[in-house]
Amino acid sequence: MATQTDHLTSLWAESRTRLEHQLMDITTFDLKKKLAPSPNSLGFLLRHIVEVELLFAKNVFGAKDTKIIAKTIIAQHDTGEWTDLEKLILMLDNSRDVLMDIIKKQDATDWEVEITTKEFGVKTKAQALGRIISHTAYHAGQIGIILKYGTVFN
Repeated sequence: MATQTDHLTSLWAESRTRLEHQLMDITTFDLKKKLAPSPNSLGFLLRHIVEVELLFAKNVFGAKDTKIIAKTIIAQHDTGEWTDLEKLILMLDNSRDVLMDIIKKQDATDWEVEITTKEFGVKTKAQALGRIISHTAYHAGQIGIILKYGTVFN
């Protein structure tokens, strides 16, 4: 019989496909694309997803050994440096795996534990999972629109 953690792990895996299915279509050229007047490139959004997923793994779900320097959050704007597609894909694979592994380690009582962060206040771990699911899906939607309509601005 599937546990609550099994169900929530499946939910995370399925929601991440909104991003995963787009990755094979992205080219290095696409990483510089933006939608006017948005300041953020597709490459910036990919890096931002990595950082937030790792921050959730570490600070919400307890993956204390996770190392992350949240450059997109620190800079608060696109610096134009997110142009290495191979590196970004590897980072995305890693952030997915790290978050998946720590989600799988939660037991039934963990999902009701409250976490407090300055970004979103007090949430249970179950609510926080909803937050990271919607965060990644939100940016995956932006990426899809940028792939379809975005341009490279000089």
